Amino acid sequence: MRVRRAVVLGGGPGGLYVARLLKLTQPSCEVVVYEQGEPDKTFGFGVGLAAGTQRNLEAADADTLRDIVAAGWRHDMTMAVGGRDARVHNDRLIGIARTELLAILQRHAEKAGVQIEYGTRRTAGEFDADIVIAADGVNSATRSAGQFGESVEVGRGLYVWCGADFALPDAVFAPVGTEHGVFVTHAYPYSDGRSTFLIETDEETWRHAGFDRSTDATPPDASDEVSLRYLEGAFAERLRGHSLIGNRTRWTRFRTVRCETWSDGRTVLLGDAAHTAHFSIGSGTKLAMEDAIALVEGLAEEPDAQSAFARYEAVRRPAVERLQELARRSQLWWESFPSRLHLPAERLMVAYMTRAGNVPLERFAATSPDVVTAALEHYAGAEPPSQDVVDWVLAQPLRSGETEFPQRVLEPGEGGPTCTTLAVAVTDPWGEPGDAVVDRARQARENGTDGFRFTGPADRAALLSRLDLAERVRIEVGGLVVVDGPAALRADLAAGLVSGRCDLVSFNEEQA
Repeated sequence: MRVRRAVVLGGGPGGLYVARLLKLTQPSCEVVVYEQGEPDKTFGFGVGLAAGTQRNLEAADADTLRDIVAAGWRHDMTMAVGGRDARVHNDRLIGIARTELLAILQRHAEKAGVQIEYGTRRTAGEFDADIVIAADGVNSATRSAGQFGESVEVGRGLYVWCGADFALPDAVFAPVGTEHGVFVTHAYPYSDGRSTFLIETDEETWRHAGFDRSTDATPPDASDEVSLRYLEGAFAERLRGHSLIGNRTRWTRFRTVRCETWSDGRTVLLGDAAHTAHFSIGSGTKLAMEDAIALVEGLAEEPDAQSAFARYEAVRRPAVERLQELARRSQLWWESFPSRLHLPAERLMVAYMTRAGNVPLERFAATSPDVVTAALEHYAGAEPPSQDVVDWVLAQPLRSGETEFPQRVLEPGEGGPTCTTLAVAVTDPWGEPGDAVVDRARQARENGTDGFRFTGPADRAALLSRLDLAERVRIEVGGLVVVDGPAALRADLAAGLVSGRCDLVSFNEEQA
């Protein structure tokens, strides 16, 4: 499609990047970006870009990526719990200041010939343009005003974005207990003198600390100083004497945005305007910039806007929905994180890496052998092999009360404690259906059952949710916990054992 004039609403990473790519592929096209804010007054602190995203950006626009990487700050990743640190090496992960990223993208967009208008709020219907690309964020006015079939799901936990004026040595995940409850930070460096501190907690802790009141008292254009000073004290060890910095910092709940369609007439949504995925997988900037690549390719190769938009959505929706599902599982895991603090840091790191089913146990063992070896030694009390980790995990013996199990795979007809069978098919183990299962399990324990056997559908998504629910019952109710699953998913079951989600597993061949 030959685009004569294109308007981009929103000057964030996605908007600036799509404008540059469109101008590079169609030099005769007039491309104008309208951003309601000023270029030197952006919000947020650091942005993370993983190795896969960098590869995609390099293929699309190597010049821009080169400047991003040069301005970025490489770091590894640490889980810090109970006085122990579990460190994972990841030299391709970079953090970069959001202000610096926007400055780079602005410079490259203008170099390509894009016109950028700041300080102006515009709407899609105002323009005589071939296409309008709405990259106006999670609060997209374009999405709300159009026919996109939007839905928004609000998370249970609460979080705040903060900063600090020093560079952490690594990205760190660290909980801290207070008189009001547990707070957890996801913190990472993004320059030689700055770090992001994202801090989250559950609603009960938030209310006990009085942050419901401080949130209500904080104007929209200000930061919640009461919370900042409290959290500064709570995380004093991690902050090393530095203060927390606010930037319109206030408690909020994550909103997962989905749309039935990403286009309406000549208007198309991009990035957070079309979809969001939880911050724990660092996805917002990634999704927006990868959207931009696919949209510009569709415009270059299709004959008209509707065909280009359909192609863009057909290419991107499967990847976005997959990432949203990974993010959903990750969000649920982090919202329930304080319940796992009985595990040592190394096993928690394994639980973290396998929480969404995206990183197989054996692959993690190959890339981080020190962490996984320590986790497996704690799990089994024995030194693990360097290969065939899954088989080794399943082959370890278990003593439960007076019963000895020769391996972690419960064979059909094998004796042992009396278990109550719980047939479950939940998607949110911490929602109301999960609460009902916990109540049933608690009643069964009061009636004398020794443990629980979780069964359900054979597909992988159902098994991952079943493992999460089993973990919840294991922690909140107690007793021996067995999870059924097909032998083809033995790697997921082994990861569940090491992560403390269950005690034993069984292969249900009828499910397989």
